[in-house]
Parts: sequence; structure tokens; C-alpha cells
Amino acid sequence: MTESKKPMVRDSLAIEDDAPDLTESPWAEKLTAAPVIRGRPKSEQTKVSTTIRLDADVLEGFRADGPGWQSRINDVLREWLARR
Repeated sequence: MTESKKPMVRDSLAIEDDAPDLTESPWAEKLTAAPVIRGRPKSEQTKVSTTIRLDADVLEGFRADGPGWQSRINDVLREWLARR
């Protein structure tokens, strides 16, 4: 290697770190992370995943009303249980 093509390792080691120490105040207070809460809150009544067989026309009827069709099926079943 020639003088002009030598790696600059020695030069980069000589550079002082001029970044501020972020562990000292007031930076420490500004950089503390807030607690991370992901997803929606847990329901008091958790649901259980299951598989049931329904007639095609029944399923189409619930799906035709749009999003929330599974919750509507759940509501109908809950009403049936209450009347039982």
C-alpha cells in the first residue's frame, strides 16, 4: 500500500467522541421510555376459538350484514341461552 492508500484506522481512533453523555440529567429524564401497551385492552369475558358447522344460507345471512358477523352470531346464541 502506498502512503495515500493506507487505511484511516489510526486517524479515526484519534477522534474524540463529542456526543454528549445521555445517561446524565437532563437527558436521562427526556429519554426514559413510556410503558408500551400493545393491542386493545383485555376483555373481562374472553372468547374461545372454536369450529362449528353452519348452513351456508345462515352464514351468508350473517356475513351479508358486514363486519362483526361473528359477534352477531355470538349475540344470537347468548339470547337463545337466556331464554332457555
